[in-house]
Amino acid sequence: MGIHKRHTGYRSFSYLDPDADYQAFDLAPELDRAPAHPVPLSDADEARVRGLAERLTFVSMHEHLGVFPADIAETPEYARHGRMATAFEGLAASWWDCVFDNLMDGICRIHSHSGWQWEDVLHDLGMRLCDLAHQEFVIPCRGLSDVHRAHAEGKVAWVATMEGAAMIEHDLDRIDILHGFGLRSLGITYSESNALGNGLKEDRDGGLTKFGRRAVERMNKVGLLIDCSHCGDQTTLDTVQWSEKPIVLSHIGARALWDSRRLAPDEVLEAVAAKGGVIGIEAAPHSTLTERHPVHTLESFMEHFEYVKGLVGIDHVGFGPDTVYGDHVGLHRTYAAALSLKESKGTGKAGQSYDEVEYVAGLENPTEGSTNLVRWLVKHGYPDDDIAKVMGGNALRVMAAAWG
Repeated sequence: MGIHKRHTGYRSFSYLDPDADYQAFDLAPELDRAPAHPVPLSDADEARVRGLAERLTFVSMHEHLGVFPADIAETPEYARHGRMATAFEGLAASWWDCVFDNLMDGICRIHSHSGWQWEDVLHDLGMRLCDLAHQEFVIPCRGLSDVHRAHAEGKVAWVATMEGAAMIEHDLDRIDILHGFGLRSLGITYSESNALGNGLKEDRDGGLTKFGRRAVERMNKVGLLIDCSHCGDQTTLDTVQWSEKPIVLSHIGARALWDSRRLAPDEVLEAVAAKGGVIGIEAAPHSTLTERHPVHTLESFMEHFEYVKGLVGIDHVGFGPDTVYGDHVGLHRTYAAALSLKESKGTGKAGQSYDEVEYVAGLENPTEGSTNLVRWLVKHGYPDDDIAKVMGGNALRVMAAAWG
């Protein structure tokens, strides 16, 4: 029922008076901010796509559902106020039934000082839940039953996610608290190292710490899906070994196609899949490039998808596009140092040349991705059963294993 959303028009914080109760910002359009690039299909394939979207449950393993300012330079000030709007209009036009929404780990509110702060993380989570409590279209997802209900009722199941666990410091009980607040997926590290292990930014990766092993055990016990998308390779391999449950790389690509630390080598991809995990393919600007497609578009993204599928099998791949409502390239430039993304303009980690883009054509935002991915799969002859797996079935399986 993904194409028949039942949104009644609610907009974030409409229960308050803008500029009286909070500072209002001019936000980016949720739809049509950039030209759309729909995958062209025949009439027969159009009908098939719509049938699949109605019947199947579509899950994005990683997105950003906050709406950013129209002038991206205002983002630090917007974030400092700690009131991120949710893209209800964009979600209503999407085909996603369930979306993992990264809440930035408090990073936006702490741009003026270092570290991921516990109080900022709780603020971001609580503020978003307060907004969601005033409407009924986006459902805070506590378990798989919420996903099935969202699909049946034309709504969206919202999965609260944090990309890194630095905010728990050395307190395991904070894992329980985050779960109690509704968090359902947690990364081990977010590029920088923390008390659990090493991030992908580090030159040397010592793997999980002893505390990190205890944290993995606690995440298993409370029911948090573990994500290693921003971990060093050894830290990911250690997490796979120590976790009793499957883990995910929710938004990543294949380093064999593009030599960047942000992407994973075959050894890591295979280890995650061998434990029952799922690899979601990443589409943040200038990430999943390839030698054949050095301009980042849907085609370079899908080349990573097909490579990972060929390496680990159709049962262990899905989509975590990591897209936003706003100027994603500008956002990266604004937060480059904090996000560990700064590198030489126009080159990859090993000096590969590529052309910079203003947005990823075909995957500009979560709405466009939700329709174009299934369109591409249909156009390229994927059978219904395989489409069902990669558009949501694989993610649902690993969610059930982690949460159950």
